[in-house]
Amino acid sequence: MIRKGSCHCGGIAFEAEGDFSTALECNCSHCSRKGYLLAFIPRDGLTITTPTEAMSTYKFNRHVIDHHFCPTCGCAPFGLGTDPAGNRMAAINLRCLEGFDLDKVERKPVDGRSF
Repeated sequence: MIRKGSCHCGGIAFEAEGDFSTALECNCSHCSRKGYLLAFIPRDGLTITTPTEAMSTYKFNRHVIDHHFCPTCGCAPFGLGTDPAGNRMAAINLRCLEGFDLDKVERKPVDGRSF
């Protein structure tokens, strides 16, 4: 199913296609402060529908994910990177999907503090 999403102000908008029934809930310093619920999909499943020049990027720790965020509202709707096999992936922040019921998502804890 294709879902629409955006940052709070709409400066970054996107469509994502994938399985959003489960999400990783990481306890690392970045994810826990931002409240991320991340679902990973192939990069081809993400279509950015606003100009990419409007996005800012943050990298931390091992610098393997480009966490994109809106410089206006600060919301971070997705990140881009690769999986361990080298496949291009998108990490979708499920909290940024429109009309999405977070209560139906199975949350899988990840101990990111240990990485």
